[in-house]
Amino acid sequence: MLVFPNCKINLGLNVVEKRPDGFHNIETVFYPIHWCDALEVLENKTTERAFDYSQSGLTIDGSLETNLIYKAWKLICGLRTLPPLKVHLYKNIPMGAGLGGGSSDAAAFINLVDAKFNLLLSQEDKFAVANQLGSDCAFFIDNKPVYASKKGNVFSGIHLDLSRYYILLVYPGIHSNTAKAYEGLNPAKKQQELKTLIETTKLRDWKNLVINDFEKNLFSVYPAIEHLKQQLYEQGALYASMSGSGSAVFGIFEKEPALNFSPSYHYYLQKP
Repeated sequence: MLVFPNCKINLGLNVVEKRPDGFHNIETVFYPIHWCDALEVLENKTTERAFDYSQSGLTIDGSLETNLIYKAWKLICGLRTLPPLKVHLYKNIPMGAGLGGGSSDAAAFINLVDAKFNLLLSQEDKFAVANQLGSDCAFFIDNKPVYASKKGNVFSGIHLDLSRYYILLVYPGIHSNTAKAYEGLNPAKKQQELKTLIETTKLRDWKNLVINDFEKNLFSVYPAIEHLKQQLYEQGALYASMSGSGSAVFGIFEKEPALNFSPSYHYYLQKP
């Protein structure tokens, strides 16, 4: 069975407070984008290896034990019996970009093996597994726009439809480390909840209202990211922002934008 795990963007990201456990409480809106990886899972009938994993496309650093798909498999094996698996991931979504590609791959694996092998996992089971893998992983189980709070893993519905717009997503080839992105931040609650702000204001007004708290620090370290955001506005974006903890930047347009970027950049245009 073959599936295509997609990425997400963050519409706003407010870091509101540091938690006693060392993590941070945030508020953000996750919105799915169709820039995808490809994941294939087959029953492995040729060897007795319980988990036979291979990967192509973009290089993923780290050992198998740190791979989120492998971790998802281990967790599911604690809940259900699985046959030996042959798993292949074609990696296309850039990493260190704030797009949640690794979390999406893991969530897609959870949904895929549940359907393929009739595991009868409940939605609560899937969320419980996903929440052990990453704060945004559970978002990709349902894969629809949500307002996310707490560590980014408590979701509520939001009235938001960007389907009539062009969404241009650009990765400038800069790997952003989430832990370092938090350094130097001063968490603070905003006057208005982000969910209310997005639901009650016009998209073209978001430029001065909807912010990503990570931008200030990362722009000072990587001026190219700030320049990219400004470039999207110059091309007519109604709203542009860095996604998550960076470094990908997206713009939302009424008309199809030009795609004039450095050859070293990777980009995806989601059309209406």
